[in-house]
Amino acid sequence: MNPILESQLLTNRRHFFGKTATGLGIPALAHLLTSEAPASEDDILAAAQKIAPKAKRVVYLFQNGAPSHLELFDHKPQLAKLHGEKVPESYMEGKRFSTMSAAADKRRLLAPLEPFKQHGQSGATVSSLMPYTAKIADELCFIKSMHTEQVNHAPAINFFLSGFQLASRPTMGAWLSYGLGSMNENLPTFVAMTSISKGSSCGQIFYDSYWSSGFLPSRHQGVKLRAGESPVLYLKNPKGINPTLRRHMLDGIASLNEAKHASVGDPEIQTRIAQYEMAYRMQTSVPELADISGESKSTLDLYGPGVHEPGSFARNCLLARRLLERGTRYVQLMHAGWDQHNSLTTELYKQCRDTDQPSAGLVQDLKQRGLLDDTLVIWGGEFGRTPFLQGDINNRPKWGRDHHPYTFSIWMAGGGIKPGMTYGESDDIGFNVAKDPVHVHDFHATLLHLLGVDHEKLTYKFQGRHYRLTDVHGHIVKPILA
Repeated sequence: MNPILESQLLTNRRHFFGKTATGLGIPALAHLLTSEAPASEDDILAAAQKIAPKAKRVVYLFQNGAPSHLELFDHKPQLAKLHGEKVPESYMEGKRFSTMSAAADKRRLLAPLEPFKQHGQSGATVSSLMPYTAKIADELCFIKSMHTEQVNHAPAINFFLSGFQLASRPTMGAWLSYGLGSMNENLPTFVAMTSISKGSSCGQIFYDSYWSSGFLPSRHQGVKLRAGESPVLYLKNPKGINPTLRRHMLDGIASLNEAKHASVGDPEIQTRIAQYEMAYRMQTSVPELADISGESKSTLDLYGPGVHEPGSFARNCLLARRLLERGTRYVQLMHAGWDQHNSLTTELYKQCRDTDQPSAGLVQDLKQRGLLDDTLVIWGGEFGRTPFLQGDINNRPKWGRDHHPYTFSIWMAGGGIKPGMTYGESDDIGFNVAKDPVHVHDFHATLLHLLGVDHEKLTYKFQGRHYRLTDVHGHIVKPILA
């Protein structure tokens, strides 16, 4: 058969439109063009970065499952006085809870499990469950008026990390990678790590959407580091492959990809080339990063005994510090096990033991190294827990609290945040926001502002619409800015 005719017969729809895009596109282009050309991506990024940044990098200590604000940071003496009484109906009107809650007539208020004390010059109230966090209270800004819109875990986590409840949008780390770029070409700009306490019965699934790039180019996606000798899959050369041979192979693949890009113009091909090169450089940088043998005993002691166990929250906190000081822009640690529907009196204590010292140790370590001033540290979950009991009040070993989106607490430190302060208040039983509400979109707007990014101008055009992390919402919480 004639080779030209054979090629024509084998041409599929994708190749046809790829080869004829110019001819087919000219009429459409003539129709769409206006007197003003749309802003380029470089123009958008330049316009979004006209704020003086206070922070260069972020570490988000995300507590999957939702810690109980009423057990940890939001002291409500009235709850102790009303322990066992039914929640007034006025509080329940129009409220939505998960289907795991007991019937409304059985919802009884539950006193905090452990006492609270004031700490530091700021007088911040912290539970005895968090003794190490209490010691650094003057470094922290507690926000006690957070609220969200989701009542179940995955949608609520997606909402906190991407501004949208469904798993389809870019997450915060991806937006920062897109908007601010890399500070170290040998390490990823956005890294995620996960952990869960041993023996936990209330863990959450870690979905890939929690570090997704969504519709942004995939080079902005978070790289997940695993525990053990191979933190990144397929990074080591197979047996019989030396670095020189690997380099020749990558050069050959790059040439093929460049030829394909010249033919079809797909930007994801350039991403693929860049990711191959990043993986090649990470063959040296990641093993060095994961080797903590050079850390001093005093540093390791800051993070607690769990730091010696790969994959633990404590080890991940230490690795986060090592990533941040080497130029990684955004590190997202996710620790599961806070979903205490019937295990407040058991697993809450375990979670606090596993996370309290490492979280405080990370803040102290960053400060000692002069990194805290331009590193934003965030600690919190996707929502809080109900002031009322889930379960039988006469069966203390099975006490629990349900999901509560209407008010809860987080803390932030460093990176332009005013230290030693508490912002916002919940009502007398920790049910609703009473003063200075902070929505998730406000949280995102403030985070971007601290990094020198205008949340209204950092956009990406997808399917005909300009998207942003804060959607069409968000106000900067100025009182917490240093």
